[in-house]
Amino acid sequence: MSKLTSLARQTCIRKHPIGQCNIITASANAHRCVHNQEKNESRYVVKREVEEVKIPVPYGEIAGKWWGPKDVRPILSLHGWQDNAGTFDTLIPLLPHHISFLAIDFPGHGLSSRIPNGMTYHTFDSVYLVKNIMNHYNWKKISLLGHSMGSIISMIFSSIFPEKVDLYVGIDALKPHINDPTKLAKRLSKRIPKILEADIRNQSKQEPPAYSYEELIDRLHLGTEKSVTKEAAPYLLERNIEKSSTNPEKYYFTRDSRLKYSGGIGWGQDINLELAKRMTMPYMFIKALRSPYYEDKKYFDEYVTLVQQINPTFELEFVDSTHHLHLTEPQKIAPMITKFLCKHWQKQSDSGRQ
Repeated sequence: MSKLTSLARQTCIRKHPIGQCNIITASANAHRCVHNQEKNESRYVVKREVEEVKIPVPYGEIAGKWWGPKDVRPILSLHGWQDNAGTFDTLIPLLPHHISFLAIDFPGHGLSSRIPNGMTYHTFDSVYLVKNIMNHYNWKKISLLGHSMGSIISMIFSSIFPEKVDLYVGIDALKPHINDPTKLAKRLSKRIPKILEADIRNQSKQEPPAYSYEELIDRLHLGTEKSVTKEAAPYLLERNIEKSSTNPEKYYFTRDSRLKYSGGIGWGQDINLELAKRMTMPYMFIKALRSPYYEDKKYFDEYVTLVQQINPTFELEFVDSTHHLHLTEPQKIAPMITKFLCKHWQKQSDSGRQ
């Protein structure tokens, strides 16, 4: 029996009332077994009210999943690089059901529109997107939950607009990583031609390579260095594949291939430390112990030490898991996030749905 299935069956029996700050929030009938014949899989998922939403942007629309009450400003939930809103499908149902969450697909990911041809993806562009979403819903403040790239974007936004962020939970990417500057030119010399090739393919509307569903699971599993388990892969694939028009028995990835060569932030540790001084809101960071730091660990420690000095609400948790722990082992972090939210979250009814 898988850990997720076991967890689902256990919480079904516990009969916690929905709508309270419980460590695991569920009810006797809060789970249902979903069997997808086409994908030939069965899994237990937590049953929560969720609605697909579309947010207009100048180049199309941002797709998302709104979990929970519609009269409550949601916690904006931001996924990692080349993932999508499905990354939170196993975690959010384990968090308090009276709190709303809006998990979005970043541009070029999931069901969201791609940026125009001839352009490239940059992580910092998504900081503008977060402010755009705030403006769309007329939110005075924002609450943030981010994984990996989404955590970095949340950290940057929180440091730029600390007065507008009432809480922030980051998962397994603390801040912009510090790369070896001597390798920058060589990396870009390889990446820029590949971006141009991907852009040409997009303009030709040529269908990407297609695979069987089982092959897609294997590719996602191995492509994330097994961080996404085969059992968890369908949560991401659901918003990331389409049937091939030439071979209906196979599927292809729909995410924009330009994402593979997108640019990171690129600034130095001095800027990260200046931004850290502004991280004064309730702040939790969760680090997976079996996931790399993606930089020299001294930069991580230096940032943490500074935030601990200036922010008494800062909480740092280390969890024995891999990079996608929120998706594959949500039961390990749901209790700590729930406890944090119960201390700091306050209902705001200015959801401003338009």
